[in-house]
Amino acid sequence: MDHAVVTPKEWLEARKALLAEEKTLTQARDALSARRRALPWVRIDKPYRFRGPEAELTLADLFGARRQLIVQHFMFAPDWEKPCKSCSFWADGFNGIVAHLNQRDTAFVAVSRAPLEKLQARKRKMGWTFPWVSSDESEFNYDFAVSFRDEDLKAGAATYNYAPKQGMMTELPGISAFVKGGDGAVYHTYSCFARGLDLMNPAYNYLDLTAFGRQEDGLPFPMSWVRLRDEYDQ
Repeated sequence: MDHAVVTPKEWLEARKALLAEEKTLTQARDALSARRRALPWVRIDKPYRFRGPEAELTLADLFGARRQLIVQHFMFAPDWEKPCKSCSFWADGFNGIVAHLNQRDTAFVAVSRAPLEKLQARKRKMGWTFPWVSSDESEFNYDFAVSFRDEDLKAGAATYNYAPKQGMMTELPGISAFVKGGDGAVYHTYSCFARGLDLMNPAYNYLDLTAFGRQEDGLPFPMSWVRLRDEYDQ
């Protein structure tokens, strides 16, 4: 292992210097979050429908009694036998947060195009408890630029992360936020994709604190090591 080894005093000096940079980054992130909250809203008038365990639901129904809604766009196409392993990596991190979000007047739901029966079976297998609904018969995933039709991909008409989409993948991840007005109307306030999702993965953020980090340099692609949680060799 070729790495600098110093005295405790020297380490403390280096750590304090890095702390100053970390504080600057935190302040910049706080300012960015304020600008995010100041973004204009878009009213959603399209009648999206979702399948939940008890009934068919509208986008407004997904809020329950809350004023805000976070949607996790979870990659699981109708013909897939398993969900995306990377989205499942994120799911293991957000599985327990719903009650906390509810306390801030915010609902949370994962949305996938796979049939509800597949979603429920996977929830049971993984021990997940977060709400998960199917948008299989809705244009929701396409309109929010996380699912892509073959004809759009071939024509170069698909976009992802606010730019022309690269590659031929038909499903990609994202997060969208919504708010419900006093009149019951639903407004889209924010969406993020790709590396914008990093902050919502606690495992990655813990690894970023370690000496070796994510250990993804030299891999075929960054998350090639990731597996469904129950498929790792222990």
